[in-house]
Amino acid sequence: MNNIPAKKSLGQNFLKDEIILQKIANSISVKQNDLILEIGPGKGALTKYLIQKGSNYLAYEIDSRMKPVLASLTDKILWKDFLKSDLKNDLEQITYDNFYVIANIPYYITTPIIEHVIQSDILISEMVLLVQKEVADRFCAKPHTKDYGYFTVYLNYYFEVFKEFEVSRKCFDPVPNVDSCVVHFKRKKSISLDQKLYFSFLKQCFCNKRKTLHNNLKSYDWNLIQSILKKYDISLSVRAEELPSYILEDLFLCLYKN
Repeated sequence: MNNIPAKKSLGQNFLKDEIILQKIANSISVKQNDLILEIGPGKGALTKYLIQKGSNYLAYEIDSRMKPVLASLTDKILWKDFLKSDLKNDLEQITYDNFYVIANIPYYITTPIIEHVIQSDILISEMVLLVQKEVADRFCAKPHTKDYGYFTVYLNYYFEVFKEFEVSRKCFDPVPNVDSCVVHFKRKKSISLDQKLYFSFLKQCFCNKRKTLHNNLKSYDWNLIQSILKKYDISLSVRAEELPSYILEDLFLCLYKN
């Protein structure tokens, strides 16, 4: 039964390196009353290490071929598409203290999965995700680099984001065309901005990375924006990709405080 072939349409690449699997599972410390959510457990390679932690466990799996395999490990599987799920409703009957997401997710829907978790209005303590290396670079990018953009700042609003370790493509079956990286997201304690309005503002800041902030924010009060840039001794011809998240937050607060 473990010879179930990967489905390209589901973005399946099964992680087979046991040392890597254990490292992923051990990248967080959970207690008995905590909850681990796994997205796309597949054949249960990571699942078997997660359930050994003795905490609450829940998984979403869309591939019904995996039912016999996963049944030998746990019955805490929701057989449906995670992106179409009502996560808050699905967790309503589970009592837990801290919520963790750990997964080797399909690379082609990495961003939608993260957004779905965040937008489910559930307090996430930490996430540990195995993603494509280039995507990990974007998540952890710093200002003044080509990988730094809207989604970097979006993630940094909610989490401290850092790389745990890289994973060779040879650790998977079938072997993908890219290397991977385990990324760790730790929830920040303070979240106070109007999120919908702030992210709309950020998208405007980064809408054309080649243009200056002035050109991207023509519909905003440039005098107020100048006051913040001068406060940090920043050129008025700056681009959004050159600004760290705390300055972008300051800009937003200055524009919307009245």
